[in-house]
Amino acid sequence: MSSTVIVINLFALSCLIFAFVKDRGKAKKSLAVAVKAFFRILPMVFIIIVLIGLLLAFVPPDEISGFIGEQAGFGGILAVAVLGAVLYIPALISFPLAGSLLQSGASISAVAAFITTLTMVGIFTLPLEIRELGKKLAFLRNGLSFIIAIGVALIMGVIL
Repeated sequence: MSSTVIVINLFALSCLIFAFVKDRGKAKKSLAVAVKAFFRILPMVFIIIVLIGLLLAFVPPDEISGFIGEQAGFGGILAVAVLGAVLYIPALISFPLAGSLLQSGASISAVAAFITTLTMVGIFTLPLEIRELGKKLAFLRNGLSFIIAIGVALIMGVIL
C-alpha cells in the first residue's frame, strides 16, 4: 500500500473519530447516509467495471492507441472530449476507466480531455441548466467549458 493511501485513510479515520467524539448521533446518521449512498452507486460501479472489462477484452490495445493514442493527434483528443461531454457517469467511477485507457495506449491528453469534459460539460444536464440559467448562459457555460477542457488536455499533454 502506498504512503498516499495510508495518509488518506488515516485522515478519514481521524475525521470519523472526531465526528463521533463531537456528536455521536450526527456521526451515526452520517454513516447511515454514506452506506445508503454507497449501495445506491454500487450497481453503477459494477456496470462500469463490466464495461471496462469488455472494452479491454474485445478492443486490442493497439486499436485504442490508434484511436486515442499519441498518433491520433488532435482528432483523437476531440473525439474523446465529445464522448466525455455526452456520457453521464460520475467522475469518480470514470477514473478506473481512464487508468485502463492509459495502460492500453491512450495518450495523456486524450484521457485528460475525457475526464475534464466528463466533469465540466453536461449534455444530459443541459435542459436543467437552460431552465435555471437561461438558454444563452447554459450554452455559453457548456461551450466555454468544452474549449477549456480541450486546452487543459493539450497542456497536460505538453507537461506530462
